Parts: sequence; C-alpha cells; structure tokens
Amino acid sequence: MSKFDLTIHHASLIVSDTEQSLKFYRDILGMRPTERPPLPFPGAWLQIGAQQIHLLELDNPDPTEGRPAHGGRDRHVALHCSSVDALRDELDKAGMTYTMSISGRKALFCRDRDGNALEFIERPL
Repeated sequence: MSKFDLTIHHASLIVSDTEQSLKFYRDILGMRPTERPPLPFPGAWLQIGAQQIHLLELDNPDPTEGRPAHGGRDRHVALHCSSVDALRDELDKAGMTYTMSISGRKALFCRDRDGNALEFIERPL
C-alpha cells in the first residue's frame, strides 16, 4: 500500500477520431461507455471494472511511425483480461496486429489506430 493509499482511477489516451476508436475499445474489447461531462473537445469515457479509460480527441502529438514494434518497449497501459487466447481470436478477426509478451507471462501487446500501446495480461485463476 502506498503512503496515500493510491489507486489508479483512469488512464487517458489521445485519439484522432473518437468514433473510429470506439470501434476498437467498445466493439472489439467490450469496454462500456460511461457518463462524460460536457468538455470542450470530443472524447469518450469507458468503464473497465472500477477503473476507466478516457479517450481524448485531440490532434495527436505522438508520431505513429518509428515506435517500437513491440508495445512493451513503449509507454503503455496494462490491463488484466480473462483470456489472452480469446482476445487473440478477436484481434485476428478484426485484422489487428499484436505481439506476444517476451517475459514468459501469458500476455500480448497491440496498438490502437493512433499508436497507443496496450498490454493485456491473462488474469490468474
């Protein structure tokens, strides 16, 4: 436990098109949209358990070229999932690329359409 009992509430990711990004986060990954205040820019808030992912639609300042092929060598958000194999099947169906973790854990890395890296670690039984 940290000195101030810190936990993660949300991670924010910059996206160039909220509706296109929702096709990945909502439709493929199954994240559930939740209420978002009327901010002066487009975006979406997605609930994942007790935490959230916030999609912020802004001009993306990060290049999508020249990033490491393996998302584990880039800044990334790591999420637990119930089955890496089932997630792989969904990513394959969607034609998305991914790499398996080189750590030996049952985990994979992929990137969204804006180059944001995500790690999915299979939750231990």
